[in-house]
Amino acid sequence: MERKEEEEEEEEIVCLESFFINDDYQLTTFTFGSQVLQLLCLQSASTDFDLTGQLVWPGATLLNDYLSKNAEMLQGCSIIELGSGVGVTGILCSRFCREIVLTDHNEEVLKILKKNIELHKSFGTSNSSNWMTSEKLEWGDSDQLNQILGSHLGGFDLILGADIYILIIIIFCPSNTKIFQQNSIPLLFDTVEKLLRVRGKDQCKFILGYVSRAKVMDVMVVSEAVKHGLDVAEVAGSRTVIGNLEGVIYDITLQ
Repeated sequence: MERKEEEEEEEEIVCLESFFINDDYQLTTFTFGSQVLQLLCLQSASTDFDLTGQLVWPGATLLNDYLSKNAEMLQGCSIIELGSGVGVTGILCSRFCREIVLTDHNEEVLKILKKNIELHKSFGTSNSSNWMTSEKLEWGDSDQLNQILGSHLGGFDLILGADIYILIIIIFCPSNTKIFQQNSIPLLFDTVEKLLRVRGKDQCKFILGYVSRAKVMDVMVVSEAVKHGLDVAEVAGSRTVIGNLEGVIYDITLQ
């Protein structure tokens, strides 16, 4: 019996050691309308489930296309981006807005995010290069959020996010497959609600670039927002197909 337990423990160790962190970042060019960005990102993901932010996801492409066509809404604004990843959306916004805070929770992702911010400051392409910063923010962590708000007492004009709402983790082991699901949607909207309430009704909104990957997720995002006292409105004309996925832009505000 003891031998069997040791073998099972060894299997778990083998499983966990099979993870690797891919840091083969490549300078990649992205074009959104008239805006051309170059930033470091991966072409394929790490096997570590928590490093999805190393890639540029379809939702970011959707949101950036929308923002580049409506750049006037960014002029003079203060912005916070949730789940910034490599920073493709925040860096685009920095060309128009007054200030922007890019956030992520993963230390490895924050490293490449900071590199991309410095890269764009060196290019001199950001309108607010002195006011583009990165901060660690775990959704639902009041201490981290309060620390950010301590430097921005009036809150933010806009909250941005794209492809940031759920993690599904699949771990393959030699003898079996284990599936774990971590739902980040409630914690996301905990954070969004707190940020919106700093300014109050009609003074701030959350713009979400949403890509549909499962019907249950579509329902969950809207229902969780409503539970937090928020209105979800589809931006007219924003629904489109990216690859083989349907995407849409949502404006989310306090009820």
